Amino acid sequence: MKLRNFLTAAVAAATLSMSVQAEPVYVATTAIVEHPALDAVRDGIKDVLAESGYSEQDLKFTYESAQGNPAIAAQIARKLVGDAPDVIVAISTPSAQSAVSATKDIPIVFSAVTDPLGAKLVSNYEAPGRNVTGLSDMSPVAQHLMLIQEFLPTMEKLGVPYNPGEPNAVAIVEMLKIEALTLGIEIVEAPAPKSSDVMIAAQKLIGDVDAIYCPTDNTILTALESVVKVGIDGRLPVFSADTGSVERGAVAALGFNYGDIGRQTGEVVVRILKGEAAGEIPVRVANGSELYVNPKMAARMGVEIPASVLARATKVVE
Repeated sequence: MKLRNFLTAAVAAATLSMSVQAEPVYVATTAIVEHPALDAVRDGIKDVLAESGYSEQDLKFTYESAQGNPAIAAQIARKLVGDAPDVIVAISTPSAQSAVSATKDIPIVFSAVTDPLGAKLVSNYEAPGRNVTGLSDMSPVAQHLMLIQEFLPTMEKLGVPYNPGEPNAVAIVEMLKIEALTLGIEIVEAPAPKSSDVMIAAQKLIGDVDAIYCPTDNTILTALESVVKVGIDGRLPVFSADTGSVERGAVAALGFNYGDIGRQTGEVVVRILKGEAAGEIPVRVANGSELYVNPKMAARMGVEIPASVLARATKVVE
């Protein structure tokens, strides 16, 4: 009898011990599409979590891509809300909009979002309120235009392929138009609602513009190789706002290191996991910019890299 009581007590104690063990923290990440810049954001977040002491044993980290489809992004957001993670990290504007629409309770950290105000993710950078904060990768478009002018001092027209259905891309094009006016440059729009439309949109620019500029538009960057092919075939230099594009064939890019943006995003996630309210953490504009150049592609597209640009390049792609 005593032995049975002892065993019963031991089982009860073991059950209690298991029940009070801490559940692993759950960070759910999602992006509108997979491409090197957004993948680098995801990886930077994971690196910071690991460095902050969240091991595989006490961290559940998931990632889902919407494959470029906003409807799938909305489905993923609803699924993640049902999974009840500790934090949702939404990489890109469409994914962030879907997450914000899906929950008012679970903390959301957005990243790689160009215009959080225009996308209606927050109404204030300093005090975003609610359950949302994050990082903006607003492009320094004035600097981009001046960089392209160093290559092409007599440039009159600049072609810009973009997805008119992506709010951040529309915001960038409007900013480009404003900045281009002061430099005497005409912006020629080339709408491409889907990745499969990108090559046709770029081809229509041949003979009408002096260069092509690819903004931080997920649709365009996913199909960047199509734009590069048009640039080679049409002897039309292709520039980008995304430094990762230079290794994929663009002539030059002045932009962010998206791995660093991921790390900055990860720091915000850690603050929330340690108890801070998302809505009390100010929205940040990502720090840092790098200049990448690709001499071989410049030659294939009919331009030379100016000595002044080479001298300050942070990376020369061989």
